[in-house]
Amino acid sequence: MGHTGNILAIVTAAVAAWLFGGLYYTALSRPWLKALGKTLEQCKAEQAAKSALANAAPFVLAFIGELIMAWAIYGILLHMNMFTLRAGAITGAACWFGFVLTTLTVNYAFAGRKTMLIVIDAVGWLGAMVIIGAIIGWFGA
Repeated sequence: MGHTGNILAIVTAAVAAWLFGGLYYTALSRPWLKALGKTLEQCKAEQAAKSALANAAPFVLAFIGELIMAWAIYGILLHMNMFTLRAGAITGAACWFGFVLTTLTVNYAFAGRKTMLIVIDAVGWLGAMVIIGAIIGWFGA
């Protein structure tokens, strides 16, 4: 697919993961807020006290993070020369298990976060990384 295809694959994967995250957290907003220890009213009040830019920043950071993840998974698949949907999905899941799940668990444990928050956030990132890997693998080199 060439250089343009690589960029298209990375951006497509990041967009798909970002959209998945939006749907996932919308569907799980109530249990996520409960696990976070906040009410919907508290979150609305916090958002009202922030500028539009400050409220948008987490969404922008999530997308940038997913672009970086897609680029990294592309690099892994390139080095392995394993561009298939299956290899991409497995690579995404393996990277999630080895790096994301472990990091979230350690950070949340030290922060005293509830187990359910770890579960919800970890599964959200698992979905994102499998989607990223599958798309990158499917697009090919």
